[in-house]
Amino acid sequence: MRRVWMFAALAFVPVSVAFAQEHVPVATVAARPDDVATLDGMIKAYYDVVSGPKGQPRDWARDRTLYIKDLRFVQVGVGQDGKIAPNISDHQTYVDRADGLTKTGFFEKEIHRVTERFGPIAHVWSTYESRRAGDGPVIARGINSIELFWDGQRWWIANAIWTDETSEMPIPREYLPR
Repeated sequence: MRRVWMFAALAFVPVSVAFAQEHVPVATVAARPDDVATLDGMIKAYYDVVSGPKGQPRDWARDRTLYIKDLRFVQVGVGQDGKIAPNISDHQTYVDRADGLTKTGFFEKEIHRVTERFGPIAHVWSTYESRRAGDGPVIARGINSIELFWDGQRWWIANAIWTDETSEMPIPREYLPR
């Protein structure tokens, strides 16, 4: 998923077939000032929201405050035909898919970051590791490409695209911890 490896198994199944369920409710709340004031705050919140032990609901309302209204998440993976392809979703579709993490437990942690900024826009390459338990074994690694902008008062995520590391697509050395 956006930051969730198990999404890959579901990524290329038509949403209408795989997820004919009610939407997970997502309340409208104000953004936390510490989340949106800095790039560090944004990336910390990005990972915090999807992480938690088995049975703990995720704070999707907090998550929604990080993004512009028409955000698209893009997971790049391998489709059933064996070709690399994107799976594109909006925030609600992402939440509906990712909410199952409460059944298994899932923790994702940033392990390295490369940031480039020009004025009010920033691009963050954020390499991550995923685990089922906070201190458990690594079950996946990948990289997020996150585009953000500063509106004069706060940061917003405008786009998030990610892929999991595979033997065919290893994470480039410069995006791993030194």
